[in-house]
Amino acid sequence: MSLPLGQDVKSFVDYLTVEAGLSENTVLAYGRDLRDYQMHCKAVGVGRLRQISPTQIQKYLRTLSQQQRSEGSVKRALVAIRMFLRFAKLTGLIDDDFTAVLESPKLWQRLPNVCSKRQVVDLLDAPSPDEPFYLRDKAVLELLYATGIRAGEVAGLQTSDLNLDIGYLRCLGKGNKERVVPIGKVAVAAVLEYVEQLRPKLAKSFSGNSLLLSRTGRPMSRIEIWRLVKKYASRAGMPRNLTAHTLRHCFATHLLAGGADLRSVQEMLGHVDIATTQIYTHVDQERLREIHRKYHPRP
Repeated sequence: MSLPLGQDVKSFVDYLTVEAGLSENTVLAYGRDLRDYQMHCKAVGVGRLRQISPTQIQKYLRTLSQQQRSEGSVKRALVAIRMFLRFAKLTGLIDDDFTAVLESPKLWQRLPNVCSKRQVVDLLDAPSPDEPFYLRDKAVLELLYATGIRAGEVAGLQTSDLNLDIGYLRCLGKGNKERVVPIGKVAVAAVLEYVEQLRPKLAKSFSGNSLLLSRTGRPMSRIEIWRLVKKYASRAGMPRNLTAHTLRHCFATHLLAGGADLRSVQEMLGHVDIATTQIYTHVDQERLREIHRKYHPRP
């Protein structure tokens, strides 16, 4: 006799946590999506794994669309369900894997929000030198833009992960994959000033080797990094939807616009698939239109 669907979902989430090597945020996202799907199944009378069918899943996806869920949310829900069913097939919970016949929602490729170089400079200059955490906040902003690493990766940096003499850092990305990213001179100077002047004052016995410390001496979290960016974005008069991840988009876009090759940017961002990086080649269309207008004999 098969187990209730909720127990099978829990087994899958436990598998992702212990064995799959996915990041904590990814596991949490899949868990939320599958719990939402489980609640839908309960509402329509599907209580066990073997009662799930391709038609039932497609109806669920249409329900999400009717609820005005974003296209990305619908796609992520489908990915979570597909992974769950593949896990079920591998562990013998179901006999057939019908995930291949599930039709993925057609998605428009959404271009990331990107700021101009002038706007980024305004953001980086937003911290005021007379503020108590100026050196730390300046270091955080400079690191985000100089390296393109994620907020969670910045929060997880240890002092031993940086080589400021040579100018690079080592970080752990999604799936605990390690990569090395260069740091520019301006960011190196900002981090060095923070490490020498402010971090020793913030450090406590429980601080460990974490690079970025809060007012109480504990390591800064990913959420605190996001709040910090939001605070200075507001001060600099930036768009309300600007986040720490926007600086990652700016890093990639500005590098490619300056002539960097796609493979190098892919390595620095930590993208497994170069197709993920290629989206940044489309966001500088206005610059291309301006060049066309300026140089084409028949603009």
